[in-house]
Amino acid sequence: MRRLIRPALSGLLAAAGGIATAELVASPVRPESSPLVAIGGTVIDATPTPVKEYAVATFGTYDKPLLIGTILAVLALLAAAVGVLAVHHRAAALLAIGALGLVGAAAALTRPMARPIDALPALLAGAVSAGLLAWLAPKAATAPPPPSPVPGTGPATDGAPAGEPAAVPAAAAGDTSRDDRAAARTGRRAFLVAAGLVALGTALAGGLAAIIRRSGAQAADEARAAIALPAPADPGPPPEQTPGFYTPNQDFYRVDIALTVPRVDPRQWTLQITGMVDRPTELTFDDLLKQPLIERDITLNCVSNEVGGPYVGNARWLGVPLAPLLRAAGVQAGADQIVARGADGITIGTPVATVLDGRDAILALGMNGQALPPEHGFPVRMLTPGLYGYVGAAKWITSLELATFSSFDAYWVQRGWAATGPVKTASRIDRPKAFAQLAAGTVPVAGVAWAQHRGISAVEVQVDDAPWQQARLLPVPSTDTWVQWTWDWPAATAGSHTLRVRAVDGTGALQTEQRADPFPNGASGWQSVLVTVA
Repeated sequence: MRRLIRPALSGLLAAAGGIATAELVASPVRPESSPLVAIGGTVIDATPTPVKEYAVATFGTYDKPLLIGTILAVLALLAAAVGVLAVHHRAAALLAIGALGLVGAAAALTRPMARPIDALPALLAGAVSAGLLAWLAPKAATAPPPPSPVPGTGPATDGAPAGEPAAVPAAAAGDTSRDDRAAARTGRRAFLVAAGLVALGTALAGGLAAIIRRSGAQAADEARAAIALPAPADPGPPPEQTPGFYTPNQDFYRVDIALTVPRVDPRQWTLQITGMVDRPTELTFDDLLKQPLIERDITLNCVSNEVGGPYVGNARWLGVPLAPLLRAAGVQAGADQIVARGADGITIGTPVATVLDGRDAILALGMNGQALPPEHGFPVRMLTPGLYGYVGAAKWITSLELATFSSFDAYWVQRGWAATGPVKTASRIDRPKAFAQLAAGTVPVAGVAWAQHRGISAVEVQVDDAPWQQARLLPVPSTDTWVQWTWDWPAATAGSHTLRVRAVDGTGALQTEQRADPFPNGASGWQSVLVTVA
């Protein structure tokens, strides 16, 4: 095994040098053309829906770092294997490591909104890796020691009888041994020097790429910090004072396909409104700031949210009403889908009717009194109350194309999710937590319920199989937010108890008890938690 260390290390160093070169080339112009990002995005696209759902449910926002780490680990194993292969089959090894660059280039070219130049970083990575391996491989090879003479098999020499070992002068044997050790030291030293140079170059290239990326992100962050959001022309009601009604920006859930958060400079950002419109339109960020802005409290939730899950949040948003912008562009007859495209390559299809029916669909610029955080779509995102995020809430939005559902399937629809995603009535118990140990007496039971754009008219709680009890609803500003509810449970009986919750929406429809997984159009069912009363 020791004989494989240097060859394996040569493969790892060659691959690392290639990746660092690719990152250095991609960072200043097209960070999304990074081979790691392109391959990661391709893996996400190709991953079966059940696996995606498991990753989101299990790892949450850590699913993307885990994916990048997995890709790096696989590349490391392949690179080490190629380095070992180079010991005896150098040409094949060079072709193999170059082929990894071709894989990265193919992944980059198949990404949404790809450009031909996006293949360049991966192709350079393959070429640099092959060149480094060609240089390191000869130095990594370790020559086997010369075979020792076997007594009785050597030829007769200097008068020694046949079949007996030839006499080797002690001085000559010592010289040969010293020469072998010296050659081994020289070879080892040459490899270490070469490996050190490659490692240093890789560190410099990778460090410079990181500096460039940080510089670009810093410029976008500075531009965001300099934004002074104007006062809304149509302000929302006084903010609710009940703790927990608003979700802090840093705690708001994030589910998207972006491996790295896009850092978009609002000074270079534009929004295109195209497709089936009479007057194609281009708007800058300053153009939006000059529009009459509205302020609204809106609850947003992900279609991937399990019953009782965390992927729902409520915020006060500031934005431009979308309907007037579409009417100004002149929506043509027959257009029934708005295809929103984001800087991360996502496409989201929103029914035109839901934007034009009077609800507060907006292009959001602010969130809880601040410019949108980068993780939540800065500089501009779309919000459509009453729809799950995957059909109504594109982040890092760059264009709106008026089209038809029959002519185009958006990203998630291509993967089997429903084309339209109205939010289902849902409710959740936040207190007490599952498996809580409770003291006998009055126990506050509380949580939230939501049915955006329909509202919540009632919430009921059940203990074991006892009759359902009416919970008290806290006031809300509109039907587009969740409702906080509370009920005092007289917990007098010791032992284990099951608490259940269900809601009634604003139309009088009872939340369904039937359990359904999130795929393909959102989870359903009543949440229950098990607690113990001492």
